[in-house]
Amino acid sequence: MDGSVAALLARARIGDCLARLARGEDRRDAGLIRSCWWPDARYDYGVRAGDFADYLAWVVPGSDAIANTQHILGQSHVELAGSKARAETHVLSYHRVDMGAGDRDKVIGGRYLDLLEERDGNWRIATRIMLYDWCCDWGEAADWSKGLMGLPFPADRHAGDARRDASVAFFAQGHA
Repeated sequence: MDGSVAALLARARIGDCLARLARGEDRRDAGLIRSCWWPDARYDYGVRAGDFADYLAWVVPGSDAIANTQHILGQSHVELAGSKARAETHVLSYHRVDMGAGDRDKVIGGRYLDLLEERDGNWRIATRIMLYDWCCDWGEAADWSKGLMGLPFPADRHAGDARRDASVAFFAQGHA
């Protein structure tokens, strides 16, 4: 395969891995998360560090105080070196957090520094470091039970609950 085509394919597979991980974290889906990390991987989020087993036990089932998260990935700078790659990916992570006096909406801006490895044709994370650039407390969380701008929601797809996400049923329907 031509080197530039192989590099494009590697970058696409790395991007798929990163997006799948964000989806798995937001839904607390252990299977999706496992598909993105090598079992011998390490992580360092500043507030917590360890091996992949520790990371998975932390993220799934997730904190009861954090009912909802959303990770929005920005650009990734990827440098390939054979079966290894280094990637810096910008991330905005939203968290609805119960601070003991009601839910608050918090947003963190930062970057993931990932060392990824290709093994048997699969790209996964071998090491991840989280860099925090900023954090913002948006204040008291919106009450979605009242709808949006005075209009009620037609179905239970507004809650953003990590454990009852409507997209899971959507994708379970198979291909169009």
